[in-house]
Amino acid sequence: MSLNATLAAVTDRIIERSRPTREAYLARMRAAASKGPARAHLSCSGQAHAYAATGPDQETLATGTGGHLGIVTAYNDMLSAHQPFETYPMLIREAVREAGGTAQVAGGVPAMCDGITQGEAGMELSLFSRDSIAMSVGIALSHNVFDATVFLGVCDKIVPGLVIGAQAFGHLPAVFLPAGPMTSGLSNDEKAQIRQKFAKGEIGRDELLKAEMAAYHGPGTCTFYGTANTNQMLMEFMGLHLPGSSFVNPGTELRDALTREGAKRALSLSALGNHYTPTCDILDEKAFVNGMVGLMATGGSTNLLIHLIAMARAGGIILDWQDFSEISDVVPLLARVYPNGLADVNHFHAAGGLGYMIGQLLENGYLHPDTKTVTGEGLGAYLMEPFLDGGALTWRKGTTESLNDKIVRPASDPFQKTGGLARLTGNLGTGVMKISAVAEEHRVVEAPVRVFHDQDEAKAAFKAGELDEGDVVIVVRFQGPKANGMPELHSMTPFLSIMQGRGQKVALVTDGRMSGASGKVPSAIHVVPEALDGGAIAKLQDGDVVRVDAVSGDLEVLTEGVLDRPAATADLTSYRHGTGRELFALFRNSVTSADTGATVFGV
Repeated sequence: MSLNATLAAVTDRIIERSRPTREAYLARMRAAASKGPARAHLSCSGQAHAYAATGPDQETLATGTGGHLGIVTAYNDMLSAHQPFETYPMLIREAVREAGGTAQVAGGVPAMCDGITQGEAGMELSLFSRDSIAMSVGIALSHNVFDATVFLGVCDKIVPGLVIGAQAFGHLPAVFLPAGPMTSGLSNDEKAQIRQKFAKGEIGRDELLKAEMAAYHGPGTCTFYGTANTNQMLMEFMGLHLPGSSFVNPGTELRDALTREGAKRALSLSALGNHYTPTCDILDEKAFVNGMVGLMATGGSTNLLIHLIAMARAGGIILDWQDFSEISDVVPLLARVYPNGLADVNHFHAAGGLGYMIGQLLENGYLHPDTKTVTGEGLGAYLMEPFLDGGALTWRKGTTESLNDKIVRPASDPFQKTGGLARLTGNLGTGVMKISAVAEEHRVVEAPVRVFHDQDEAKAAFKAGELDEGDVVIVVRFQGPKANGMPELHSMTPFLSIMQGRGQKVALVTDGRMSGASGKVPSAIHVVPEALDGGAIAKLQDGDVVRVDAVSGDLEVLTEGVLDRPAATADLTSYRHGTGRELFALFRNSVTSADTGATVFGV
């Protein structure tokens, strides 16, 4: 089937919009590639420094031509998703030696967990950690001794930061190697119910902790479909993972085999081989459109509305929220994974997973089929699934039918005919809403507002019984990137769900973030301009009537005279110090708006 007309038009518009910056970026990458492998240009002392700790690989590095692979790792053993990376460098070195090459850990990047920092001061560093990670990639690869790269990272800001960094070295091939999700524990739905009981005061902290420990119980990514697992989906849709590798559990023979094969594949794509495939050629405009399609079709995290824009700009490609909105209007929602359904990512993978979905989307004209990937030309290879045959890794054709239509469906019978995200705009500014988990009857809320300057104020009002009656739009402002780094506001989710559950019409409007676990409450998030940047959200007062309409796409204050008021101010001094926040003043002062990627980097 031919490509959907809307996707074709959006792609053409992106190409034309990006032409000057994309051409300049590609010219820089071609110039870097033309210099050839950098090791040959090092002084003898420089080479000796680079090879001093490589043990049995010293001679091969000094005289061989098999290629040298740089490993950039987000390993730490505090985060479950990144703990499996501890053993990856050993597996990678062994694999590339078999192929006649060598590998070194080029450097590490920081990896923090949004789950651990929810509601804490550390969350204010989360978004900025993405650009810090990209800078760390630059430092890791600055020695200029590698022919290809592999990137080890999974979670929320880590993968986008690694992609941004990888594009600064876009003349080098790159393969992203995931760790996979932890095995299924306590169901996400049961965990959410227990959190609501705790918020109501019906159970104690000991029961809450017991449930959380049963849910987050071992190595691997959290099993709900939040930002971390959305990242993994994107790496497959955009061609930087090996086919079918995103959701293979850690600690398995198949996971290790995919790691070894990914390392060999990266080395084979270098300029020393016959299939030179630099990252800059994989991550083109079509790849980013495919990524946006995957985001809509799976009901993925709203964080990617920020990250994909920043990732694309690192390669000279200019995306905007209108592109996302138009793609969402035509791409069907094919998956229900928690919080959009009861299944977790392991259930999703078993039901057909990404291979099945990519097949459905290709067959029905919703993906560009002709992109370059780490497997070669085109997305056809991503219909295959990996397995072990006598201990050897191979691929076979994946399922062409859903194995559970409560989790994944064909494009001919989707969960809904449009994607999982909506763009809202009006006199309050522009925001976005994840609607894949929001029931149709909750997608329009028109009600008086209650205004708060942080989520703790809102939670205190709920506990005091101030939000017990009537429909209400909760406004939490001064939460944008310039104000305090744009933390996620998920600690509000339990009480907002309680309000909705007892029959109140409730919505959230904020210049902060909610991401992939925003749940069933309609939430207009990422509102721009933010309150600290002249946004109309700063002019609202308690009692003003606001309409949040995900059907028509309206975000409007209906009370007359609001826009003529002076903007409110907020005391932000508490956001300036402690838990490392003082180190990020430069970021707060120079960050761009959410709709341009909330980044400190230019195009």
